Amino acid sequence: MGLLGNLMGNASEVNLKDIDKEYDAILFPGEQLESAFRVFRDKWVFTDKRLIIQNVQGLTGKKREYHSIPYQSIVRFSIETAGSFDLDCEMKIWVKGSDAPIEQAFSTKIDVKAIQQTLAYHVLG
Repeated sequence: MGLLGNLMGNASEVNLKDIDKEYDAILFPGEQLESAFRVFRDKWVFTDKRLIIQNVQGLTGKKREYHSIPYQSIVRFSIETAGSFDLDCEMKIWVKGSDAPIEQAFSTKIDVKAIQQTLAYHVLG
């Protein structure tokens, strides 16, 4: 995805081999990466146990916040596919104890139905 897509906040898929070492230190033994998406400098990483939202901060990007959302904390979610004039897909996740959803836009290159299946498998399964 190009710079314009990144500036608009659309996510692109990340190869898990590229982030394996970075996330190895924060995964507990046996936890497996399943899929990951980059939004400019931030990442949304799905494991078999939780969703990890990485927020890269500061000019140099050395400061990072890792927001961990166990799947059992997700009470509902929605996926909106792209339309004729709306060129991005959107995902919203509601977490226990919060009225406002966590929102993310994805490029049309991302299979949002696969993301929905991943969430459904872990949240409902």
